[in-house]
Amino acid sequence: MNPSNTFEDFVKLVSILRKECPWDRKQTHHSIKDNLIEEAYEAVEAIDNEDFDELSKELGDLLLHVVFQTKMASEKNHFTIEDVIFKISEKLIRRHPHVFADTSVNNEDEVASNWESIKLKEGKKSILDGVPRHLPGLIRAYRMQEKAANVGFDWEEWQLAWDKLNEEIDEWREAVTHQTAAEQKEEFGDLLFSLVNVGRLLKIDAEDAIRVANRKFDDRFRYIEEKLGEKGSSVVEANLAEMDLLWNEAKSISRK
Repeated sequence: MNPSNTFEDFVKLVSILRKECPWDRKQTHHSIKDNLIEEAYEAVEAIDNEDFDELSKELGDLLLHVVFQTKMASEKNHFTIEDVIFKISEKLIRRHPHVFADTSVNNEDEVASNWESIKLKEGKKSILDGVPRHLPGLIRAYRMQEKAANVGFDWEEWQLAWDKLNEEIDEWREAVTHQTAAEQKEEFGDLLFSLVNVGRLLKIDAEDAIRVANRKFDDRFRYIEEKLGEKGSSVVEANLAEMDLLWNEAKSISRK
């Protein structure tokens, strides 16, 4: 079989692999679910790096998981790829009445509000039902806040949320000084939630921001390891003063 750029050929390719490859044949929905998450994060990394050649590859990996999961489901008559395509098409049309029907909207905020109203009419018990519990904490906090904001439950301006953030800092400091470990953990969680909220109101995505911070730390610490290695030393042998000096060098280089 030769490579092809048609969706139909790709579905056929996955079907062949499912039948002929011992590894593919052995997989279940659960056995590869973590791989699906991993591929999504690799796609996000390509986006952050603005590496579009890599992004095209990672999106292909995600497409593979969509088709592969669907193939396994079809084997037990749960659903087919046609069902998947129809359901997402139907949902997009239903949730965009301002495009496909006669609903009028003036801005993206009204679009978001209508979206949440339509979801409730579809049978959702809460507007928060669409936020998976297994999402990373910062992403889930942001999405819950965003959904609440879509129906008007939000601070009027970021300065008010900042006041709440300062209140949570004071409460966490009090917990660290006088309360139990469990209470300290709870107050720290409240502080993180408030910090995500301030960032959201300032159009800063907390998960994106922490990824940038993590990358900076990774780059700078690796710089320390590299420079110490050039001197025949290591982070295990160096003292804090030596590492701090190299850390500041790395900061200076990154700013330039």
